[in-house]
Amino acid sequence: MSEVNIARKKEKCENCTKQVIYFSLRWLVLCIFKVSGHLPAQPVLLSACLSCEGCVSDEESQKISQQNLQEISHVLDLNKKCDASKHKVLVVSVCPQSLPFFAVKFHLDIPEAAQKLCGFLKSVGVKYVFDTTLATSFSILESQREFVQRYRRKHHDTHAMPMFTSSCPGWIRYAEHVLGSLVTPHICTARSPQQIMGSLVKDYFSRQQKLAPHQVYHVVVAPCFDKKLEAVRDEFFTSLLESRDVDCVLTSGEILHLMEQSNVSVEDADCVPLDHVIGEIGDPSLTRHDSRRSEGFLEHIYKYAAKELFGLDVQEIVYKTLRNRDFQEVVLERDGETLLQFAAVYGFRNIQTLVHRMRKGRVPYQLVEVLSCPGGCVSGRGQAEGEGGRPDRALVQQMEEAYSSLPVRLPEASLQVQRLYQDWLEGQDSPRAQQTLHTQYSSHTQLPLHTLIPDIQW
Repeated sequence: MSEVNIARKKEKCENCTKQVIYFSLRWLVLCIFKVSGHLPAQPVLLSACLSCEGCVSDEESQKISQQNLQEISHVLDLNKKCDASKHKVLVVSVCPQSLPFFAVKFHLDIPEAAQKLCGFLKSVGVKYVFDTTLATSFSILESQREFVQRYRRKHHDTHAMPMFTSSCPGWIRYAEHVLGSLVTPHICTARSPQQIMGSLVKDYFSRQQKLAPHQVYHVVVAPCFDKKLEAVRDEFFTSLLESRDVDCVLTSGEILHLMEQSNVSVEDADCVPLDHVIGEIGDPSLTRHDSRRSEGFLEHIYKYAAKELFGLDVQEIVYKTLRNRDFQEVVLERDGETLLQFAAVYGFRNIQTLVHRMRKGRVPYQLVEVLSCPGGCVSGRGQAEGEGGRPDRALVQQMEEAYSSLPVRLPEASLQVQRLYQDWLEGQDSPRAQQTLHTQYSSHTQLPLHTLIPDIQW
């Protein structure tokens, strides 16, 4: 860790608004933004990463530094050697919010771009390529059920409401290490789509292929760098099997860089259909969940809760913009009575406003979808960064439009999900389903909340 100790400097953290000691820019770039030995030309903004000294341990830093294209190349090189005991089956899972990036860059629609991406990945040695929509369906379904359970016990459980979504690792890291017990009991316990996909690949799929988990090297392609932090969490490593659910996370931009390094043009890449975790069951076409900028948790939970709790069928959701486009709310009313009030809060400035209101007991929401990236998942820094480190707004708009072109499918309608609940998890309410699809979040703050953020400017 000598590089860490060489050049530290005090900065005002744009995310948690407290004085922190940031690692040297050179070390931060090496750990988070390393792309096969090539450093980005643009400076790394502090707001692009939560890797302050209070957030990332030395051990985590080491693990994150190994998540780069060089590591993938190392695995591919071992697969070419004679020692078969060191060979690994490469599996790549692509997040739905990454596919619009490739569609825009390839000047194709999303289904065609996905096939081109799959063809390229298989040409360099990847065995299977999935999209993670299936895992998102599991995460949404479990979040829906948990919300209804929390709502029904809200009168005797002070931590039941509001419920915060748990799919964004940047938000989770901030909640655990800065906000602490004020927020962590309110976080939904459903695992993120990335980590459910990790369990699905390393557990169910590997057994179907008659492989031990350590024989599978699982890569996730994601729109943001914080997904690398999520992959190295202790609870997502199985010591008995000596295997991590997700071995490596690469951003969409890193994959595009790999294509450029390989001198493979879009025209040269073959069109290869994506693989299916459990075969050709159901409709093989790509779909999305009901949201243009996020993974759809708010919309699906809202409609499910309206039906389950109040017997109302909601067909269309109307957002009301509050502070800005990244702070919006939706309200369910009946006969002038407010039944449900949800909010979508994206970006750390809006998150801080939300927390300030919560500390003062002025949060009227039962559910808040929280994402650390302004603009939502499609705007992740791993694929939407433009000049000066700021989001490329034109690119983001194109990606949102491309994503919106996909048909919406309710997670309840997925035949694959229904089959996997039975074949993989022994039923929706089984202990195995609870263990596999859920986790716990806890406070890691070392100081009381009022001393951690005494100077927040709202």
